[in-house]
Amino acid sequence: MQAMYDHPSPTSTDDILAFPAGFLWGTATSSHQVEGDNRNNQWWAWEQQPGRIWHGDTSGLACDWWRHAEADFDRAAALGQNSHRLSLEWSRIEPQEGVFDEAALARYRQMLQALHERGLEPMVTLHHFTNPLWLVELGEWENPQVVRYFERYTARVVEALGDLVTLWCTINEPAIYALLSYLWGRFPPGKTDWSIAFGVLANLLRGHAAAYHTIHRLRSEARVGLVKAVRGFEPANPVSPLDRLVTRLQDYFFNDVTLLAAKDGWLRFPLAWLPRRHGPLADSFDFVGVNYYTRGLVAFDIRRRREVFGRQGYRPGAALSDSGQFGPYSEIYPEGLYHVLRKVAMLGKPIIVTENGLPDADDDQRPRFLLTHLAQVHRALREGLPIEGYYHWSLVDNFEWAEGWGLRFGLIELDPQTQERRIRPSGHLYAEICRANGITREMARRYGVEEELFSNPPAARSAGHD
Repeated sequence: MQAMYDHPSPTSTDDILAFPAGFLWGTATSSHQVEGDNRNNQWWAWEQQPGRIWHGDTSGLACDWWRHAEADFDRAAALGQNSHRLSLEWSRIEPQEGVFDEAALARYRQMLQALHERGLEPMVTLHHFTNPLWLVELGEWENPQVVRYFERYTARVVEALGDLVTLWCTINEPAIYALLSYLWGRFPPGKTDWSIAFGVLANLLRGHAAAYHTIHRLRSEARVGLVKAVRGFEPANPVSPLDRLVTRLQDYFFNDVTLLAAKDGWLRFPLAWLPRRHGPLADSFDFVGVNYYTRGLVAFDIRRRREVFGRQGYRPGAALSDSGQFGPYSEIYPEGLYHVLRKVAMLGKPIIVTENGLPDADDDQRPRFLLTHLAQVHRALREGLPIEGYYHWSLVDNFEWAEGWGLRFGLIELDPQTQERRIRPSGHLYAEICRANGITREMARRYGVEEELFSNPPAARSAGHD
């Protein structure tokens, strides 16, 4: 692929894979997972129901950010980061329908000012999986009126905080939210209905469009993106027509439906039985936020109706992350990040890697994970893709939704009972990368990937894959 954009280029020498000047190096968090005592949303209520969360965990104080976020901002700055992605809690800001809590907005203003004071540019997400209880009573995202409510919430937030924020994310992973909450039943409200799930996704996309235009109306300098979990899909047996068919269908349902709708405004099947255009949705993003964790190797399985008749697995002998209640969380597949970046680059907008990480409680995989995945980002940059930043998930161990405290993603280890923290070796490595604005040969040598990253670079190893 030839360079398509006027974008700062990375450089490479025999001793460093250098990233462009001004590259954003950060970590990502979300409000319910770190703030603690978010008692007014549907997730807190869900946690109190037996059997909903692995090991019976609850979020509790989480990482105690509502009181003490600044202490972790200090740690992020000390680790060389220059940005942080966080989300706002709708249920704090609008605890009752139409009633806004000025004290909550003031606390978020303190947090954003604290980020600026530490040299960390805020990236703010408006919706990251949680809804206030009053919205639950009105049907949440099943109710088309939610678009109007979300637009009103967005306007109040931007009026109160917009002078402190340039980078906005509207809705985090709309397809994940719709599938886990309304098709697979693992998130609240625990439904398992195809038609409801894709109706919810259509409303989420309308809500994104409304928020996009609201932000720009109030803050013309803002840059607004939609954050999409993008998974690579490959047939388990490349010569099997059925494996190839279900692979394409899963890619379409999980990735393309959302990305194409935000590009051209068309709600295609299964978002609508007959294609129809929602004008405000067309070209409703200034950048694409890419959340990448793994790929799926897809085999046809007639029993998997809710997964479009495809069963996902791993290559024999593949490196796997820590396991949650449903098995290994992910296959460690760095090259997949390069391929999803290539996929979203076709949308013609700047790209930010808004999440990338793995659960690794003993930190024996994360250092190599960081180096090899960032090498694939560097590879994409060398080919001209307009990638502006990388946010690792996550800064500190947090409450990982249905997995509770059972999966640990943090560069900083947390004991949720004592709130004690310890920077993991991967946290120190990421700090070196941030400060160097690149990966040095010595870093790669230290973690056993020198030949992979320097003697046999990723582009050379897989030039024929594309």
